[in-house]
Amino acid sequence: MKKKRIILPTDFSENAWNATVYALELFKHVPCDFFLLNSYQVGASGLSTKMVGANDTRLYNLMKEQSERDLQRELERIKSVDKNPEHTFTTKSIMDTLVNAIGKTVYREEIDYIIMGTKGASGLKEVFLGSNTYTIIKEMDFCPVIAVPEDYRSEGKLDSILLATGYEHLFENYELKPLLSIVESFNAKLWIAYVGDLEDFTSKQKNSKSKLETRLKSINYEFVEVEKEVSVNNTIRGLVNEDRDIDMVAMINQDHSFFERLTREPVIKKVTFNSTVPFLVIHLFE
Repeated sequence: MKKKRIILPTDFSENAWNATVYALELFKHVPCDFFLLNSYQVGASGLSTKMVGANDTRLYNLMKEQSERDLQRELERIKSVDKNPEHTFTTKSIMDTLVNAIGKTVYREEIDYIIMGTKGASGLKEVFLGSNTYTIIKEMDFCPVIAVPEDYRSEGKLDSILLATGYEHLFENYELKPLLSIVESFNAKLWIAYVGDLEDFTSKQKNSKSKLETRLKSINYEFVEVEKEVSVNNTIRGLVNEDRDIDMVAMINQDHSFFERLTREPVIKKVTFNSTVPFLVIHLFE
């Protein structure tokens, strides 16, 4: 089995630690190379570069040393809970914005997933791994992201995954791979939910749905169609809270444009902040 390569961004908060623990649980039986990444910036504005000059300044060195020290401590904490000999860990301390640091690492290290914590969107709580998680989902349109709610506790099981779709795209196997690889690892059931007005189903959508069936024939899946409630986000939450035992919500990034036309709401942003279970966003390479 080819090793999975996964970025775990951290600001050393409990929220970030919770996402790390989830990643270790999710891939506990899968060989993985994990990249524990911390980004930092010298100063809060462009002034800093004029004031501190080159990278070998005292302030830069202090911040880099602090970041590396904290990463080492985090690594020791990880190794105290993760005993899988097929898991390797590399620390990355990068002076840059979080988006740039993750983007460069995704390209250089051929990353399969970014897994990070998210906080609810209640005022001040929307900090580093809150608003930034949504920014990463938006900007990293070349790598799947799993956003883990801060209060989510993994029990090491993943029985059911909900894929919310508008059937606006003819899925290729490689596009579904990040999702199907998780489904197959856990032998999970995939619920494919269409949220919208069923009477307005176009021939293109019908074709997409039937193509999807052929792509999924090797797994356990079921289609479910639901009328939209007040919002798509509320409808998805309703599906998660029903008795289907949903452990993850997945969405193909292109589908958010369908949902947004349907509702005029920023669906991916809302689901990122309001999901009660981990949220996987897959991007299409078009």
